[in-house]
Amino acid sequence: MLHVQNDRRCWVMDDQHDVQKWLLLLLLSAQAASHSLQYIITETTPGTDLPEYTVVGLVDGEQFVYYDSNIKKMIPKTEWMQKNVREDYWTRETQKQDRVQEIFRANLAILMKRFNQTDGVHTLQRRSGCELCGNGTVTGYFQFGYDGEDWMSLDMSTLTWTAAHQKALSTKLKWEAAGDPNYRKHYLDNDCVDYLRKYVEDGRSSLERKVPPEVSLFQKDSSSPVVCHATGFFPKAVMISWQKNGEDLHEDVELRETLPNQDGTFQKRSVLTVSPEEVNRHKYTCIIQHSSLEKEMVLQVSERRVLSDKGLSIVVIIIFSTVVAGLLLIIVCVGLFIWKWKKSGFRAVPGSPKAPSEEASPSSSS
Repeated sequence: MLHVQNDRRCWVMDDQHDVQKWLLLLLLSAQAASHSLQYIITETTPGTDLPEYTVVGLVDGEQFVYYDSNIKKMIPKTEWMQKNVREDYWTRETQKQDRVQEIFRANLAILMKRFNQTDGVHTLQRRSGCELCGNGTVTGYFQFGYDGEDWMSLDMSTLTWTAAHQKALSTKLKWEAAGDPNYRKHYLDNDCVDYLRKYVEDGRSSLERKVPPEVSLFQKDSSSPVVCHATGFFPKAVMISWQKNGEDLHEDVELRETLPNQDGTFQKRSVLTVSPEEVNRHKYTCIIQHSSLEKEMVLQVSERRVLSDKGLSIVVIIIFSTVVAGLLLIIVCVGLFIWKWKKSGFRAVPGSPKAPSEEASPSSSS
C-alpha cells in the first residue's frame, strides 16, 4: 500500500508497478488541496528534565501552537497564528489544558498500576486530528499510546475502540458504555473541522505556498548506494522514483520518511542499491514530482557526485542539521518518547473482561 503521508486518510492507493505518472501527479495535486489539523499530547512521569505535560498542535504538519506544564501557557508558533487570534483564545486554551493535564496524569497513574509499575519513566500519549480532503470529505482519528507502544485507537467506521493490548480491554468497554466514541466522532466531524477551516483561512498564504525542491544525486563511494535527495520543498507531498533504461524500477529501492526542515519546508530521500557494473551498463534516472513543478525533474545517475570524505561530511552535516533543527521543534516539545506508530495499524486483542470503574472520563480531554 502507498500512504502519501503516514497520518493522512484522504488518499490511499495500491502501490502497483503499473501506476501511471499522470495519476501520481493527480494524487499530488489532490493531496496539496487537502488540509489537516493534529494534536499530540504527552504526559510523562515526574523526575526528568522534560515538562510532565506537553501539547503540540500542527496544521498540515507544521507546528502552530504549543503548551507545556512548565510555561503553563498555550503559545503561537507561527506568525499567522499570532496575528489572527484574539488574546482570549490563548486564555481559554491555557485553562483547558490545565484541566486536561489532570485527566492525563490520573490515567497515566492507572496504567502504571495495571502494569504493576511503581517507578521509572513512563508516558501516555494521544494523537488526534481531522483532515479536510480535496474532494470535500472529512476524516478523523483518535489514537493512544503507552510507553511508546500502541494502546487504543478509535474505529470511525464502527464507532468502537480497538484495544492493541490485553490490559486496554477494560478501558475500551468502559468508554464504549459511556458513549465516548459518539462524542469523539462529533468533535472530529464538527469542532475539529471548523477550527481547521479557520486556521487554513488565517494561514492560507503560508499553508498553500509552493516551494520547489532542490535535488541532488550522490554516493559515498563508487560501490555505495546512490542517494537521490530532495530538500526545501513545500507542501509536504512529493514523489521520488527511479527508472532503469526508461522503465520504472522498484527493486532495491528504499524510500525514506519525509522530514521537516528548520524553515518549515521538507526533505526526502530515496536510496538505490546498485553495483558499479550495473550503473555503467544501464541508464538509471531519479525522477522527482512535486506540485510546485510544471514538469517532473529527471536526474541522470551517470552525473551523480561521488563524495570524498570531506564532501560526505559536509553533506551529512547539512542534512543532519536541517533535520535536527526541524525535528527539535516537535521532538523537544513532545519529549524523548516518540510514539512508534506501527505501519500495520492497531490490532485488536481477543477477550472482553469486565470493565473496572477507576479510569478518569476521557471525553473532557478533547
